[in-house]
Amino acid sequence: MQQFAPCMGRSGKRKMTAQSSMIEVRLLRRADLASAMGLSTIAGWNQTEDDWRLLLDLAPETCFAIDADGELVATTTLISYGTELAWIGMVLTKPEYRGRGFARTLVTQALEIVDSKGITTVKLDATDQGKRLYESVGFAAEGFVERWSRPGSLKLDATPGKFPSGRFSALDLTAFGVDRSAMLERLIQHSHVYSATDAYLFVRGGRVTTYLGPCVATDPASARALIMSTLQTHPSVSWSWDLMVNNQNAIALSKDLGFTRQRVLTRMRRGEPLRGRDDMVFAIAGFELG
Repeated sequence: MQQFAPCMGRSGKRKMTAQSSMIEVRLLRRADLASAMGLSTIAGWNQTEDDWRLLLDLAPETCFAIDADGELVATTTLISYGTELAWIGMVLTKPEYRGRGFARTLVTQALEIVDSKGITTVKLDATDQGKRLYESVGFAAEGFVERWSRPGSLKLDATPGKFPSGRFSALDLTAFGVDRSAMLERLIQHSHVYSATDAYLFVRGGRVTTYLGPCVATDPASARALIMSTLQTHPSVSWSWDLMVNNQNAIALSKDLGFTRQRVLTRMRRGEPLRGRDDMVFAIAGFELG
C-alpha cells in the first residue's frame, strides 16, 4: 500500500508524495466543469454539468481535483450536512491514470477535512471497483443501493421547480436523518418538483436518462400515487431510479411500474452509525448526494 506524506506548496495547493512522484491536489473549479463531465461520461455515469455545478455550489472548498500532463485526471467531492454527516462522491480517475494512487490521495484529503471539522459520520455509495479502496481507509458496508431503469424515447430537460421547503423540512429530516435543506434548495433549480400532503418527488434531466429522485413519503400509498402520476404525465421518458434495498415497498413499486434492476452499489460508512427512516426514502437524491 502506498503511503502519502502531505505538505503544502507555496501556492497553497496540497501536495502528497506517492512513492517518488508528487501528487498535487487542488480545488475543483467552475472552469473544470467540461473536463469533469468528461470523466463521468467516460465512466458511463448519468450526471450532467448541472449536477457538477450543484456540488461546487454546495461545497466550493471541499471538491478536489488532480491534474496530470496538463489536464484534469481525477476528482472527488465532499459535501457536509452540518457536523453530523458528510458525503463523498464523484471519485473518478481517467482510465489511463488509474493505479497511480490518485483516488486514494483525494479520498484521504476528504477524510482529513471530515476529521478536522469534527464530523461524526461520513458515507458514500461504492462501486465494486472502489469498494476495496474505501475499506482500506476505514469504511464498512451498511447496506445496498440499486439502480433501476425503464426505457423510453425521451429525456426531460432541466426546469426550475417550486418546492415549499419549510412545509416538508420535517418530513425530509425524519427520512434522511439530518438536515439537507440547503442541498434540496439548490437541487430544485434544475428539477421538476411534485408534491402531496405527505410526500415529495424531484425529477431532473440526466446525461442519458431522466433521474427520478429524491422521493420521500410517509407511506407506500403516497409514494405510489406521486410516482405513478409523474410517470403517466411523461409516458415516453426513459428513467433511472436509485432505491434503498431495504425499502421493499420501493422495490415492489419499481417492479410494478416496469422498471428493471441495472446495478448494485454498496452503501458504506465511516464513523458513528446514523440512520433515518429508510422505509420513507422511495428514491435517493443521487449516489453523490445520498
